[in-house]
Amino acid sequence: MQKFEDTIAAIATPAGVGAISIIRISGEASISIADKIFKGRTALNKAEGYTVHYGNIVDKDNIIDDVLITVFREPHSYTGENSVEISAHGNPFITEQIIKLLFLNSVRQADPGEFTKRAFLNGKLDLSEAEAVIDVINARTEASLRGARNQLDGYLSSRVGGVRDILIKISSMLELELDFVEEGMEFIETGEVRESLNKAVTEITELVDSFSFGRVLRDGVNVALVGKPNVGKSSLMNYLLKESRAIVSHIPGTTRDVIREELNIGGYLFKLFDTAGIRESEDHVEREGVNRSRESVENADVVLFLSEAAMGVDDEMYRMLSGLTEEKKILKVLNKSDLIEPDNLNKVKDNEVLLISSLTGAGVSDLLEELKKRAIGSKSFSEKTAVVSNVRHNICLKDALNSVNNAHDSLENGLSGEFIALDMRNAISSLGEIIGLITSDDVLDNIFGNFCIGK
Repeated sequence: MQKFEDTIAAIATPAGVGAISIIRISGEASISIADKIFKGRTALNKAEGYTVHYGNIVDKDNIIDDVLITVFREPHSYTGENSVEISAHGNPFITEQIIKLLFLNSVRQADPGEFTKRAFLNGKLDLSEAEAVIDVINARTEASLRGARNQLDGYLSSRVGGVRDILIKISSMLELELDFVEEGMEFIETGEVRESLNKAVTEITELVDSFSFGRVLRDGVNVALVGKPNVGKSSLMNYLLKESRAIVSHIPGTTRDVIREELNIGGYLFKLFDTAGIRESEDHVEREGVNRSRESVENADVVLFLSEAAMGVDDEMYRMLSGLTEEKKILKVLNKSDLIEPDNLNKVKDNEVLLISSLTGAGVSDLLEELKKRAIGSKSFSEKTAVVSNVRHNICLKDALNSVNNAHDSLENGLSGEFIALDMRNAISSLGEIIGLITSDDVLDNIFGNFCIGK
């Protein structure tokens, strides 16, 4: 376990007034330092780990607050080192007083993510598990939380580590052969190398292929509501959100900017972008809104293209949208079906078009199901599924897959074990970067710098 000379502290609960505020302290001297400012029935220096103590935080003879202090002794703590958590009343003035008192006793302010960074460096978490901590904190839906939880529980690390072990075993045999090349000794058969490389390709490819689904779990689905002015985009947005979020008017061009809102559909996060109607305009403000609408279309995972049911699908606008994004991303929807006589509804129905009314809600449930289908497809995952949701992990996996494929090509082309072993070492290195076995300080600083202070 790595020893850090300094002791760090930070407020671990959100800023503002609340019932309780928690101050976290970590470092070899954390218990003895906390003992200096704590007066209770038991001295913290004599307390066992996993115990909670009631008493007062004092500054000389002045009582700052009555608190509960939880003691954790190394290595059985989140960071792997001696740690203390002070539960005080949730008054920002009180927590500020306690923090200042700690700083006067040789404690420094923790950097963002430093507690989790110490947990990683002390072997309490590997790097992919440490990265999952922030995803658990930021999860907005049941699906995103489950995906982050799976990563935190080590399912991705297990899959990556398993592939890495396969490659290490084969690589070590090949490198051993290189040491005895003059004696012509063979430590592993070509068929076994081929079988192991094929297995590694299959495993890594499955993980790479899971990234599109994992990104949906983590970041949600971007849905652009697009159509000519006054087709009911804002009305649909308001109906889905069950509130009057966007201005609705019969006057074309009411929406001047892109309005962004979030919606939970079946446990998945959908980010709705109500765009300004895409049309030519002399109005400078409206024209800027149209430009932003085009950007929303280009960045969308699904483009919800609305037309009026009485007018049918706007073919001209559909062709324009097809020039901005892939056709498979465009979902054609006919709105205002309530304005059509029931006997005429069959005339406008189409297998590729959904018929809805944002006024009555007719057909909206089918629209939500289609949105989920378009974004998620038939993919699902269990409590123990490894899903790649992190861009860094995906890049490392692609690098590893490229190296394994190169090794496979070298094998099939009859090249010497030296070429195969080199590519396998590169693949092993790329996989090691995911779980933190091979990681630069710059990468660590970038990862943990995105954490909140106190975690």
